[in-house]
This record gives sequence, C-alpha cells and structure tokens, in this order.
Amino acid sequence: MDEKLILYLRNYCGYCAMVQDVISELAVDVEERNIWENDTWQNELIAGQGSATVPVLCRMTAAGETHWLSESDAIIRFFIQTYN
Repeated sequence: MDEKLILYLRNYCGYCAMVQDVISELAVDVEERNIWENDTWQNELIAGQGSATVPVLCRMTAAGETHWLSESDAIIRFFIQTYN
C-alpha cells in the first residue's frame, strides 16, 4: 500500500492504546503524533477532522489525497482488514 499513515493520539487515552496495540501486533509503519506534545499537530487535526477528539488516523496517498478515519473500532478494523 503506497500511503503515509499518521495516528493522532494523546496520553492517557485507552482508545488510543487499543489502536497502538493492533498497530504493534501487525507491525505497521505508522507515524504517531501526540497532540498534547505539539500544538501544530493538534491544529492539523482540528483543521482536517473538525475536532481534537482522538484517536484519528490520517491516510495520505501518493496522489495527494487525504482521508481521515476516526473512532478506534473503525481504525482497528481498517488495520486488520488491510494488514492482517
């Protein structure tokens, strides 16, 4: 799959941890952006998704398209269906 994957998350987020566990189990290359550590990342998330609720997966294709996927269960389902 030819796309960049970015997971927006924050500390002490159980839903974020569930997504991180699946990413780790499947050994998928995902950039993690903790919105509590960087205001720019939080602003990117709000601009792209409309809120700062996490976890959110941003999929950036080689063609320049950006797809936002929120809700931990949907993100986990995406990883299992795509990388398992």
